[in-house]
Amino acid sequence: MSRIQLYDTTLRDGSQGEGVNFSLQDKLMIATKLDGMGFDYIEGGFPLSNPKDEEFFQRATDMDWKHAKITAFGMTRRKDIEACDDIGMQALVNCKAPVITIVGKTWDLHVTEVLRVSLEENVAMIRDSIAYAKSEGREVIYDAEHCFDGWKANPEYAVQTWLAAAEAGADMICMCDTNGGSLPEEIAAAVTALQKDVQVAVGIHCHNDSELAVANSLAGVNAGAIQVQGTINGIGERCGNVDLISMAANLSLKMGHDVLVDGGIKRLTELSRYVYEMANMNFRNGQPFVGNSAFAHKGGMHVHAVNRIAHSYEHITPETVGNARRVLVSELSGRSNIMAKTTKFQLEQDGPLQAKILTAVQDLEHDGYQFEAAEASFDLLVMKQAGTYQRTFELDHYRVNVENQSREPVTEAIIKLKIGDGNHHVVGEGAGPVNALDSALRKALTESYAGLKEMSLVDYKVRVINSTEGTAARVRVVIESKDKTDVWSTVGVSENIIEASWIALVDAFEYKIHKDRGAVGA
Repeated sequence: MSRIQLYDTTLRDGSQGEGVNFSLQDKLMIATKLDGMGFDYIEGGFPLSNPKDEEFFQRATDMDWKHAKITAFGMTRRKDIEACDDIGMQALVNCKAPVITIVGKTWDLHVTEVLRVSLEENVAMIRDSIAYAKSEGREVIYDAEHCFDGWKANPEYAVQTWLAAAEAGADMICMCDTNGGSLPEEIAAAVTALQKDVQVAVGIHCHNDSELAVANSLAGVNAGAIQVQGTINGIGERCGNVDLISMAANLSLKMGHDVLVDGGIKRLTELSRYVYEMANMNFRNGQPFVGNSAFAHKGGMHVHAVNRIAHSYEHITPETVGNARRVLVSELSGRSNIMAKTTKFQLEQDGPLQAKILTAVQDLEHDGYQFEAAEASFDLLVMKQAGTYQRTFELDHYRVNVENQSREPVTEAIIKLKIGDGNHHVVGEGAGPVNALDSALRKALTESYAGLKEMSLVDYKVRVINSTEGTAARVRVVIESKDKTDVWSTVGVSENIIEASWIALVDAFEYKIHKDRGAVGA
């Protein structure tokens, strides 16, 4: 099949999403990552809009791009001004980007009511702007804004704008579903119409307001588009853009098109999470192909089938996109789930042990526990049921005090416990009860278990389980911890938030200790 160009606008269109903000260094690092994976175009922004975008292009000029073409984005000239005299056009040319993307109006409504110019002047603005950029030796992509709405409202005028772009020398016309409200059959019809009337390469840029951005983009490709514009993880204003992660996977794995560099598809999960981290956003668990839940199996019947024939419940092999299969454990689990989750312990897969583990899971979940997001606690539960768990300490008692001193609360935790034959009575201070307990527990255990020095807590979540009980409601605490190589989560449940936190905290320490002993397999 043919090569489909991937045009990434994460740094411009993606940054217009609510809560998304990239620093200059973020933008340069993301661009470098995209280039290394084989994206064809990387849109850096509008050099006139802010100093950060202007400096991005200055820095990009001196960088060695192995695959991608750095692209500047801007609008057509303003009305009644020569393109060469327009400050926006000058900024596009002066930024030295080898490719310039110029956006113009297709919909006559926008021309007369938003731009407030005549239909003829809008056509001239498109023609003049593209001709000027071409005269400066640049590759030019014309982004036909509101392309599909304009074509549906006034197809004759839409064709006039496309012809103006083509006659001025545009290397490509990208058809933009700016409002994100079109249907796949409408996309296909318009792409076909443009190719009939205009002899120029076609691209597609779909927004996701109707949850159809991927379907619409695939429809555009099937109708003849050779370029897809979008963002990593689909971020962007309103409901976002087409997700280039899903597009790359579908184009390559489902349709056989050539995208990215060799091995690039296997790095899609890595890329997705990298951009989430750079944008300071949480991963979307249910994201197709790369989400943490994309290949997660919970129902016992499903797991039984996956263990026998993986593709019976998976549309692709998880590793194809750099993801991994996960088997979840809950009260809905069957023995197949338990067997799949306990193979790393090299336990005998006998019926009684699996039934014992399953019963323990179901009993604990009845009390409010959830092991789907706390696999470290589940591993400890398995070891306890199998008789391989080794207790690292015995608790005598703990006490937590919070005092208000000069309007600054001070939290102190006191723990008395037994490690081996020795008794330990330690005090720890912290910013809150969990931090203080963590500090005290470290003081007590680190001398005996040196590996705890490299362990740290990275997240703490609390959820009320039975909210109808008011202040006496039971709470579930999940703590996420990490060391140099792994991240793990543990869970605790109690009517008392301190006790729930203590249970999850102890599991976190116990898991690290058993992991260092080699008792917990990968």
